[in-house]
Amino acid sequence: MKKILKRQWFGFGIWSVLYILFSVWMENLWLLFGLIVLADIFLTRFIPWGAWKRSNNPKISNVLEWIDDILFALVAVYLINLFVFQNYQIPSSSLEKTLLVGDYLFVSKLSYGPRVPNTPISFPLVQNTIPVLNCKSYLDWPEWGYRRVKGTGTVQRNDIVVFNFPAGDTVALKLTNPDYYTLVANEGREAIHANREQYGDVIYRPIDKRENYVKRCVGMPGDSLAVVDNQLFINGVKAKNPEKLQFNYYVETDGSVLTEDQFRLLEVSKSDRHQVSSNPRYHQLLTYMGFTPDSRGQFNPVYCMPLTQKALERVKKIPTVKQVLIEEDEWGTVYPAGYRTGWTRDNFGPLWIPQKGATITLNEHNLALYQRCIGNYEHNTLEISRDGSVRINGSPETTYTFRYDYYFMMGDNRHNSADSRSWGFVPEDHLIGKPILIWLSIDKDRNLFNGGIRWSRMFRWANAD
Repeated sequence: MKKILKRQWFGFGIWSVLYILFSVWMENLWLLFGLIVLADIFLTRFIPWGAWKRSNNPKISNVLEWIDDILFALVAVYLINLFVFQNYQIPSSSLEKTLLVGDYLFVSKLSYGPRVPNTPISFPLVQNTIPVLNCKSYLDWPEWGYRRVKGTGTVQRNDIVVFNFPAGDTVALKLTNPDYYTLVANEGREAIHANREQYGDVIYRPIDKRENYVKRCVGMPGDSLAVVDNQLFINGVKAKNPEKLQFNYYVETDGSVLTEDQFRLLEVSKSDRHQVSSNPRYHQLLTYMGFTPDSRGQFNPVYCMPLTQKALERVKKIPTVKQVLIEEDEWGTVYPAGYRTGWTRDNFGPLWIPQKGATITLNEHNLALYQRCIGNYEHNTLEISRDGSVRINGSPETTYTFRYDYYFMMGDNRHNSADSRSWGFVPEDHLIGKPILIWLSIDKDRNLFNGGIRWSRMFRWANAD
């Protein structure tokens, strides 16, 4: 047996300490059996771990060394992405102007504690589909249950949170928006499953392979939440609005069009500038809202666009603007899909948010609100008979006690945000992390040589204010 050198013992000691700390953090002492592998890599070397990259040909040997370095880097990045932080790009305007489309963020998984992956065997650094190949990026087996290790804190009210889309457990691949459950409520389950040409295959996705969403947490476990005329109330008390809260407004001018400079003053992107007066489909709505056409039936230019309170004050001061009206409630389908509550986008609730350990009575109303929590999220078999009696996992029940905490998420761009008002609660096992830093911001309305990079936003804290 070869003599073991001091540097071998030193390398083994460093990596062993790090590995033991990781095993304790993961709260899984079975991982300590991995020390046997580390001992062989650094000390005994019974298994020729590096034999695959040895070659008598110097060129081949050099290439194999490069491959070894690349593989090590990929594994390191994969572990960092799983347990420390990941990159995230803002895909939609639901949080503008707090976070903008084109912002690239570092999302801290340490903030709430990283989850042990549900699908441990998966292609690294992609969510659920391998690009180009257009196939699943993960194996269905093994699929582990929910477990989260200790983090630096917990979700706080008004945190901006990245999470897996709760209603993304079942997906019609060719039509992902609206979500599957809204499609079922509107079109019927049989119609969706029968029409593959329009909806595509209907598949199930594990929690960690559902699409990533980012919203603001406005409702905590145990809260009673309501929206009254666009104002959020928590436990009957008016909630503090985000500084850059937005709503959609109809803006009428005296006949002139708004200029590019005026749109930029209002911070309205090109994709949010809708001159609805030029679309005949809006004419009846405009008349209903009080906009008056001329003798030829033509309207002055009317724009529909999202505005912050500051932008609203600015637009009213533009000399050519005649009147500004807030967009009336237009959402037809809100949570829970298929159940009539009378709630709308702008007048929603009151709704109690489930809390771990709390118990509810299983009546018709509560079943409509919480059956997804009981069945889909907490993995029970829920059966409701025609007479209203309930069986959970085969046993008759009149009450249910929640095993998870739940959260209510909303976008700051309130009229352009598909959030908990449309698809419901976010369970604790869907939480990914908290955005901490904007490391790049690209303005899609400009080219790279004319303001395309928002330098003022780079390396700013992605705070929740």
